[in-house]
Amino acid sequence: MNLTLQAQRADHQLPPVETHQVLNQASPCSGYNAFTGDVVLRDMVERHAPWSATNASAVGALAGDAQVQEAARLANEHGPQLRSHDRFGNRTDWVEFHPSWHQLMGLAFGNGVHSLAWTAAQPMGHFARAVLSYLWNQVESGVGCPTGMAYAAAAGFAGKPEFALWREKTLSTQYDPRRLPVEQKTGAVIGYAMTEKQGGSDLRQTQTIGVLAGSENGAQVYLLTGHKWFFSVPTCDGFYTLARTKSGVSCFFVPRLLADGSANRVFVQRLKDKCGNRSNASSEVEFNRTFAMLVGEEGGGIREILSHAHLTRLDFAVGSAGLMRQALTLAINHASTRNGFGHRMADLPMQANVLADLALESEAATLAALRIARATDGMHLSESERLLARVATPVVKFWNCQRATTFVYEALGVHGGNGFIMENPIARLYREAPLNSIWEGTSNMMCMDVLRALSREEGALEAFMTEVSGAGAADRAHGQFLSDLNDDLGARVNDEGNGRAIVTRMALALQASEMLKHSPASVADRFVSSRLGNRHAGVIGTLTNGPDIGDIVARATVN
Repeated sequence: MNLTLQAQRADHQLPPVETHQVLNQASPCSGYNAFTGDVVLRDMVERHAPWSATNASAVGALAGDAQVQEAARLANEHGPQLRSHDRFGNRTDWVEFHPSWHQLMGLAFGNGVHSLAWTAAQPMGHFARAVLSYLWNQVESGVGCPTGMAYAAAAGFAGKPEFALWREKTLSTQYDPRRLPVEQKTGAVIGYAMTEKQGGSDLRQTQTIGVLAGSENGAQVYLLTGHKWFFSVPTCDGFYTLARTKSGVSCFFVPRLLADGSANRVFVQRLKDKCGNRSNASSEVEFNRTFAMLVGEEGGGIREILSHAHLTRLDFAVGSAGLMRQALTLAINHASTRNGFGHRMADLPMQANVLADLALESEAATLAALRIARATDGMHLSESERLLARVATPVVKFWNCQRATTFVYEALGVHGGNGFIMENPIARLYREAPLNSIWEGTSNMMCMDVLRALSREEGALEAFMTEVSGAGAADRAHGQFLSDLNDDLGARVNDEGNGRAIVTRMALALQASEMLKHSPASVADRFVSSRLGNRHAGVIGTLTNGPDIGDIVARATVN
């Protein structure tokens, strides 16, 4: 009898075996509300803007909705495509997005993620809008770019009658992707295009030229010629940009279409093939005698654009905290619904330590981001709040964006090999996290901005130290930390080489203060002793073991 026949007979004698039975895989992380299930966020809203809980709950439900999560996956899987010409050879300079992108844009704009700060009839609008942005960054970060740009753009339009229609359309909750003049649209999407290849973050190196061409509807009209290195969402209805005029670098607003429906001379050269943020189109564009309207005073462009930058930097500080919160939710879900070595993974002592440490990091990042949002609400009412917002916004933007990458790396590690597969949403977050440290000012730029504010803004140092000392010192080490920080800020405010070290300590001081004010004493003490007690060294999972580790994880579990 040959071997093949022997094998066939043996096979008939064996019981049937299912070789692809799925066992011990984590449950899908869906069916939850990222607002109502987040005790930290829910408590902060109840304390500072209870009127916005309904808005927050609506966006929080989207983060946990399986169909919305699938739309986010599809938008990243099927990225935007440049259509420079139509089939007849005419230039179109258009970008096609997958239907899931438009679905997500409709949800974000429809829920006021971009506009609530400006449309709220109740106080604390910037705080309430920050909560929505925090939640939306747990849905899809690519769409967080146009919502954040619209948020800042509305401030740029304010008080300028010639841009009243643009502001009205920008604040609309009706997402309208049609390629029409703004007068015919139900809502507008706004972008920014400042960066040029020779200067990067140094806007003083702007080489694009603007030539005065006349006036129209109360605005001075210029023709721009030049090249912009990064231009996200090139299908925007209009965008802010910079160009050099006789008086220096000036700020302009460029409509995508002209009033007669013809295309403005904005030529998309290519789309960037980015590491992350794949759902969002980022491009290079050429201006060639492009119609533009002057914004503010000629020669004051950098000052004008930086007046918007406070809001975009706030948005990235908040967005990074939201991204970290999503990564934490995914990690806890994975470890709680998968077994290893005979135990639930979340119960393994070292894994529990990692999860608890991530929970502390997330809570501190959230509270610090929401504190600068509240300071933004108070900027025009209180000098101390204005000074705090001025100094602390770049502090928190620097630190939250820095920590997001390390945080997501550790959250991915909780998933093991499954986390490194692009079908898993944690892998998408891993590719996304580093970008926030680059957008709207690199880490070094944020630290330089902090030192500049401390040296130029009278009372800024005192306002910051008053804020971080307001809850008192948790222990002797914390008190010494604050005393040393105060001394160093006074003596080394112009020491640029130590900028990162100084701003890191400022960030930890602010986080500790917020934890002491808003978190349970046991949780706050854990954060202070680990971050300010010289044991942590920035490595996640190095908490002193104790019976409260499980309680910290339970507090962070979305229910």
